[in-house]
This record gives sequence, C-alpha cells and structure tokens, in this order.
Amino acid sequence: MPRILVVPVGSRPRVDPLHDLADVEVVAPDDAVLPAALARADGLVVWDGMHPALAAAWTAQPPPRLRWVHTSSAGPDRLLFPALREHPCVLTCSRGVLDTDIAEYVLAAVLAVLKDLPGTVRRQGEHRWEHRTTRSLAGTRALVVGAGSIGTQVARVFAALGVAVDGVVRTPRPAAAPFGAFFGPDDLARVAGGYDHLLVTAPLSEATRGLVDARVVDALRPGAVVVNVGRGPVVDEDALLRAARAGRLGGVVLDVWTTEPLPADSPWWDVPCAVVSPHLAGDAEGFGQRLEALLHEQVRRFVTRAELLHPVDKEHGYAITPTVSL
Repeated sequence: MPRILVVPVGSRPRVDPLHDLADVEVVAPDDAVLPAALARADGLVVWDGMHPALAAAWTAQPPPRLRWVHTSSAGPDRLLFPALREHPCVLTCSRGVLDTDIAEYVLAAVLAVLKDLPGTVRRQGEHRWEHRTTRSLAGTRALVVGAGSIGTQVARVFAALGVAVDGVVRTPRPAAAPFGAFFGPDDLARVAGGYDHLLVTAPLSEATRGLVDARVVDALRPGAVVVNVGRGPVVDEDALLRAARAGRLGGVVLDVWTTEPLPADSPWWDVPCAVVSPHLAGDAEGFGQRLEALLHEQVRRFVTRAELLHPVDKEHGYAITPTVSL
C-alpha cells in the first residue's frame, strides 16, 4: 500500500475511510517526527492551512518518495514555497468545491451595499425609522478579476440577475457566456472605471500580487463597490483604504486580507463603508464534508493510478487542466 501523510494545520479531516486504500499517517505540523514521516510518504495531504515547519522539513530534506501533494484549499499559494515548486511531485487543490458558496457570498456582499443593509441595521440599533432610496443591481456592470472556476460562477450568478459581466484573465482570449469580454492584466487600470462593481476572485501568484494597485483604485468610478474573495495581497489595501476614507467608493467588502487575522488596531475596522469579513466566504454548512469527499476521491485515484483532479501549475499558482496522470 502507498503511504499517505496527512498534516492537519487547522481542522483535521476524517481519514478512517482511507485506511482500506492506503497506509495513512496523521502527523501534526509541529511534531518532531514530521521530517521522518515526510521522508517515507508517497503522498502528502496538507489540511486547512500551511505551517512553516512543513516547509522547513521539506527544504532541509526533499522527500525522496513523494509523488503527489494535495491541499484542502482552492487556492494553492500558501503551499508553493520554493522547494515544493522545484520538486517533481504533482500538486492538486480543492478547486470547485466552494465555488457556489463563494459566489453567493459575493452576491450577498454587493446587495448588502446597494440596499444599505448595514445602514438599516445601524438605524435599528438606534430605534430610528428613516425611509430612503437604495440602488438597483439589475442593469449594472461588473468586472470579475480572475475568471477561474470561482470567478466564472460569480459571473453566472450576477449575469442571471441582469448584470453585464466582463472578466480579467492572464491571457486575453475571446469571451463566452457568462462573460461579455475578457481583458488582460495590463488593461485593468484602463477599463476599471467603466464598471459599477469590481469583484476580485484571482488566486495569489507573482503575476497577481498587487494587481489591483493604486492606479486601478484611482480609476474606479465614484460609488463603485469592491469585493475581494481571492487573496489579500492581490489588492493594494492602502490605496483602497484611502479611496474608502475619501468617500469615493460605494462600499468595500474584503473577505481576505494581507494579514490574517486582521489586527485589532487596523484602521479598516472603523471605515463606515467597509465590511470586515473574516475569510469565510466559502465556509457554508457542509463545506468540510465536501472537501473530505474530494480528498477521498483523490486518494482513490492516486492509489489506483487514475487521473488526479485539479492539478496545479506550480509556476503560475492555479489549477490548469481537469486531470493529470502520474
């Protein structure tokens, strides 16, 4: 039987169903036996985060037998330390599991801003009845930064409600529904001002770090809504903070941050038009079981030498093709 090492960083997956398929070993990331366990593993599962001890153990002694690594995250960026990038193993991620829940969250975020639900809740706390008008979603325009599986699902949801949706992709190509057009990263600052909503779903890579920079933020039209469910460092938070404090934006909802948890002294907590969301967009009830179901299927495929799902391009940092063979 192949040896599968499971390293639970946060929560721990159920591994009992895997014992009929493989020799499964669960080792905490700070356990002294981690380097030895890594050296004898054929497959590695990193669950619910990343720990510096894993990178240190791997870098000190690259695992000689390892052929496959799987992460429970849809975005594999936290695992892409240099020694893993250079290793010949295949890396897979949990692409697709959280797409619908994240798309629902993005929709809820934009609607909350347009319908001023935070303002209604504040007035309720003050026992104050104040009639006012709100903004419509239908007939607006949205630009989705990152047209992968999450971004595409976000586009489907918004398009179904009468929003014209375009996307930003690494390599521009002819667009297909639900997108009306695709732009490249170099076009972002030029076109951003044409949209009511900037929806960031891009994974973190060297190409996307700082992609939504000060030029893009400054180009946004007055009253624009910005939502980030990708990764914090994709967006220049300082530039966005300045725009939000100046009253230029209709609302900002950030579910991911450059520093997580967000420090208690961060100025973002006190920005009236901002919603501080603690990285939970995809964590709807049952998401853990769905991640485990994918893990079990991946282990079955690994053991039987079937094609693995959602392989990652380790150079660019995102899933590239539906399957890969070892």
